[in-house]
Amino acid sequence: PVIPRPCTFPMKMWLLVNSPCVRSVRWDARGEGLLIDQGLFEQELLCVGPSAAGEEELFKTKNFGSIVRQLNLYGFYKLTVNPMGNTLGSGPSTATAGGDTSYADGPLHHFWNPHFRYDRPDLLIKIKRLTKANKEKLDAGLEVSSRLPDDLQH
Repeated sequence: PVIPRPCTFPMKMWLLVNSPCVRSVRWDARGEGLLIDQGLFEQELLCVGPSAAGEEELFKTKNFGSIVRQLNLYGFYKLTVNPMGNTLGSGPSTATAGGDTSYADGPLHHFWNPHFRYDRPDLLIKIKRLTKANKEKLDAGLEVSSRLPDDLQH
């Protein structure tokens, strides 16, 4: 499948979670949710702290709260993570062997969106930003379309 350039926030997150170079964001055990280590994310991607020297800014913010706000605007739901790093309320299949879900750097956040899946980059165009206009359309039962990146338009 053709993978569009990271022009939307969900696409950026999908590319980050699939990048072998990024340690602060990864898939949950099912490949259906994002696990974000806040402390490491801030150092690695928001250019906060010592490792930020000379790297190109990926996000326009240095505030983790703004990232959470973006996730919420794009319809991601925050799930509760217990101290073992497992998500509460979603059954034993989220547990990973060896307990490798715990991080030392900061709080662990778990976000889920039905169209954000490990093996389905094609679903990303279904993730819509919940603007006031889009929310009104959705509330009225109308379809909200997402524009594909220019290089995918025919």
